[in-house]
Amino acid sequence: MLNNERFERVYSQGVLCVMEIWVDKETGVNYLFHHDGHAGGMTTLLDKDGKPIVTPNSND
Repeated sequence: MLNNERFERVYSQGVLCVMEIWVDKETGVNYLFHHDGHAGGMTTLLDKDGKPIVTPNSND
């Protein structure tokens, strides 16, 4: 894998029915990815107020 990839998987659960959290390393926005069999989807991970969860960049 390249060291300059934009997205980083920070959490993974499951084998056939998978839930993952991915972080955009440029914006810090967290995404929830779910796939089950041949179907899947990704959406922004939101806090209790409906705002995107943002992980601070450790390089800032």
